[in-house]
Amino acid sequence: MDLNAKIAALLRDFAAVQTSKLKMWGYRRAAAAVLALEEPIETLLQPDGTLRKTPNIGPSSSRIILEVLQTGTSATVEQTIAGSDQVVDVDRRRGLRGHFLSRSQVVAALKNRRLKGPRLADYRGDLQMHSTWSDGTQTLDDIVRTGIARGYQFCAVTDHSYGLPIARGVSMQRLFEQHRAIDRINARAGGTFRLLKGIEANIRADGSVDMTPGELRQLEVVVAAPHSGLRSAADQTARMIKAVATPGVHILGHPRGRKYGSRPGVSADWEQVFEAAARANVAVEIDGDPHRQDIDYDLAALAIHAGCLFALDSDAHSTAELSYAETAVAHARLAGVPPDRIVNCWPLDRLVEWLQAARTSG
Repeated sequence: MDLNAKIAALLRDFAAVQTSKLKMWGYRRAAAAVLALEEPIETLLQPDGTLRKTPNIGPSSSRIILEVLQTGTSATVEQTIAGSDQVVDVDRRRGLRGHFLSRSQVVAALKNRRLKGPRLADYRGDLQMHSTWSDGTQTLDDIVRTGIARGYQFCAVTDHSYGLPIARGVSMQRLFEQHRAIDRINARAGGTFRLLKGIEANIRADGSVDMTPGELRQLEVVVAAPHSGLRSAADQTARMIKAVATPGVHILGHPRGRKYGSRPGVSADWEQVFEAAARANVAVEIDGDPHRQDIDYDLAALAIHAGCLFALDSDAHSTAELSYAETAVAHARLAGVPPDRIVNCWPLDRLVEWLQAARTSG
């Protein structure tokens, strides 16, 4: 039982039925604070029965937390929801929180020596993140500096492609300018760190990606990811199989496109999709963004059985978010993904060889 996740979910449910926006945001902040705790919430309980003071967790939220710790649930939350006009919507959101880890569970998985799979020490670099060239807030220099500080040997900047203007997708002309900037950065690094030239291409509804074969060959790393049809119950197996079969694609990024408590993401026969990815030598991503966690440890186990390679990435849009890679590593450990099947754990020369093979195929 991930009690931190359970309590955070109840606080979000309580926030959803508030008539005051001030109270709504207060409970949402408390929920976020609980999810971000590095330790199980029980450790905040003091001898006098109160909670240790924690930023963004006020008296009202503390009462709900104590109620759950004492009874296993919150009558306050459940009765308020039952008396509201949002019962159906709350139930829907509750069904969209499965297999998400709280930060305390991530920390526990990283420390648990009984788990197989990658250790943080095995992780050599992050292959999906965004910069100020599209919808990120970090510069290319920021990415390099933070990557080196985290002990990485490489990172890939994968700003959005031009087919996704809502995310400030990068034109090919701008992309060439970015590549020149990356060349200058790599020259300064003198071989101690490598910034890879990447893109997050958009998977269209028909499974094609929004860049031409010639354009894809200009990139060192191509992450193809869905950004539409994420609330549809229609089967999209064919769409995803076509995407992974596209020459030049290296990684199937956040395959479902799900969001915590918000949308279910792509519906597909994932066993078939993973088998197609394995045939194409395309890595399946575990996106560590706490609101994505996509794919999760359960689907990752299915992908292992299918013979897939994996990419464990942060999907960072700021330097602080590079730590999201730890959530991806935690899911991989819970699934038992062999480190040799994780491209982020490979030496740079092996990684580059694999990337180049995809660029020249087809």
